[in-house]
Amino acid sequence: MSMRIGAVVMTVVLGLYLVFAVYYAIVLFGTGDPFAIAIGVALLVLPVLGGGFIAAELVFGIRAERLARRLEAEGALPEEQLPLTPSGRVDRAAADEVFPRYAADAEVHPDDWRAWFRLALAYDAAGDRRRARWATRRAIRLAR
Repeated sequence: MSMRIGAVVMTVVLGLYLVFAVYYAIVLFGTGDPFAIAIGVALLVLPVLGGGFIAAELVFGIRAERLARRLEAEGALPEEQLPLTPSGRVDRAAADEVFPRYAADAEVHPDDWRAWFRLALAYDAAGDRRRARWATRRAIRLAR
């Protein structure tokens, strides 16, 4: 639920930024100065690019959340209770111990989104966020 509230807040802030950016871009266009016009163009282009990136991240998060709920409903989430460090993070050594099992499962079942999503969770627990996102994207593609 808190992810959705965060998404709403980000959307509202982006909307306010876009309103102000468009207003100041129009003001800059009105000056007739080539340098000011170039800044005005940047004020219009950069927020659009940023909004596209935010939209892509929101879609990724929503799709990943759906897969997690499906996996949980099927009772197929990883069952290991890994120990936590005092900061509340998963103990990396313990995550590294269970990781090979999920990697092997993804190799044996390369077309199963469940295996790839469990692998993404293992990557995430091991602290490898880049590979966790890659495996999650693959699981999303396979689940379609």
